[in-house]
Amino acid sequence: MNTHIIKKTQKNLILVFTLSLFIFSSTVFSQTTAKLTSTDEFGGKWGTKVKEAIEAMKLEGNIEDGAIIYEEICQACHQPGGNGDPGGNFPQLAGQHSTVIIKQIADIRIGNRDNPTMYPFANIEALRAATEDIFDEEKSGPQTLSDVSAFIQTLPMSSAIVGEGGDLEHGAEIYKENCVRCHGDHGQGDVKNYYPVIAGQNYHYLLRQFRWIKDGKRRNANPEMVKQISGFSERDMLAVMDWVSRQTMIAGDWDSKK
Repeated sequence: MNTHIIKKTQKNLILVFTLSLFIFSSTVFSQTTAKLTSTDEFGGKWGTKVKEAIEAMKLEGNIEDGAIIYEEICQACHQPGGNGDPGGNFPQLAGQHSTVIIKQIADIRIGNRDNPTMYPFANIEALRAATEDIFDEEKSGPQTLSDVSAFIQTLPMSSAIVGEGGDLEHGAEIYKENCVRCHGDHGQGDVKNYYPVIAGQNYHYLLRQFRWIKDGKRRNANPEMVKQISGFSERDMLAVMDWVSRQTMIAGDWDSKK
């Protein structure tokens, strides 16, 4: 067998083993965090006060290194292009604001968002350890997170999986009345305030997350949004998620200085 293939196989096995160990440790950590620390101390209401996350947001991400990290860690679930899967089990990450990626990983890490699949990857030091043999110089956990989030933001978004399209006018009306202030006029989000890009996101993923937020199952949801959507009917939810899944990002939407 080719020596390069052997080394690659060995590295992948070590990576799988390393991350498997962190599934247990990260799960235990997430279950005990609520007992040890209030969510307010970590900015659980909306922002983040997780030390590594704050540091990562201050760093300049190395996009080339981020591409390597993404290939090693993320693409197995989120696909090589970051477009997720058609069923919406894994969201489209491509084009997502880097600050949103960092915040969500921080929220998962401290148990402020339930996502068992992501627990081992949300441990920032585990992420660093799993990729430390790739680079000539040792990277810090925050730098690793900054790199991969910077790369994800550069990925081109794919054509989204959308809904049935039978009630788009109502969806546009609901969006204009309820969502524009935070998510922008076409779902572009806000890089400075952690509001995610929802334009072009997978319809099934959007709908599932919306239901969880409305039902109180997603603890890191913006309290203002929870209150805003509390009166949405089933028709409202289906229509607005269908409408926003059909929107597209435009030049300037990723500009942090806007």
